[in-house]
Amino acid sequence: MKSKENKALTLKTLNKSNIWDLQENDIFRLWEAAEKDADMKEYARHYLDIIKSAFDMEEIQIDKPEVIKKYEARGFKVGTLKFDENTKLKWAVKKRPILRVTDLTYENIRHISTTKLLEVIDRNFGGGWDSLSQSIQDIIESGFDISTTTLPKDRLRKPGGMYEKKVEDGFDVLEIPKGMWVEAIFAKEKPMMEKPRLKMDEDSSDDDLDENDDEDIVEIDDHYDDPDEDDDTFDEDKLTEESYRTTFDSDPEDLNLEAEGISDDYDD
Repeated sequence: MKSKENKALTLKTLNKSNIWDLQENDIFRLWEAAEKDADMKEYARHYLDIIKSAFDMEEIQIDKPEVIKKYEARGFKVGTLKFDENTKLKWAVKKRPILRVTDLTYENIRHISTTKLLEVIDRNFGGGWDSLSQSIQDIIESGFDISTTTLPKDRLRKPGGMYEKKVEDGFDVLEIPKGMWVEAIFAKEKPMMEKPRLKMDEDSSDDDLDENDDEDIVEIDDHYDDPDEDDDTFDEDKLTEESYRTTFDSDPEDLNLEAEGISDDYDD
């Protein structure tokens, strides 16, 4: 799930998502390419914050070979970052590994492969899909189609079954033994959805855009001073049989009308 536009990235176009496409050497390369930018010093701290969202970075205070070797032994790449004409600092940079499900984020989920994802899930104590919290499941499903099934071992790969169909459809599978049963987790990368762009004519100008904007304005009628539909003004002509409908659902005999001195001789 790597971006094909890594070479086109610059410090100015980096964000907390595409930073996961880069490796340690890329950081030093992009920084060097931006050293001559007039606003480099002003935005350097911002660039560092983005880089640190995916990389461990440590400033090297003691620039000695034995110190640098210790960093390199821990997997760091060491290089110089120039902040302005008078400030050059040595930094140790290391890509942050994604080893546990808690390392997964909405920013990096689309920058790992299906194989890597299933490896991470498998490290989660073998608990299977339901052992993951809802928040982790939501992150994973934002970048992958996920299906699961739990069947006896001898039925899992039954010809024509779900396992066979999913594999034929391009899904990778993680099998998690559960006694005599096996849980199969099927995962497949979701396609990247491109945002629709408004295609404008080459001859369109800003004035045209302003005119079109006016056409899109929706006018809302002001009914503030209009009389309310539920006006309480009494109107005898509106009295109908509905006006006298009772809300009682009880049987007339249950009301014990005669006990209250009320009889049916209403017309007398």
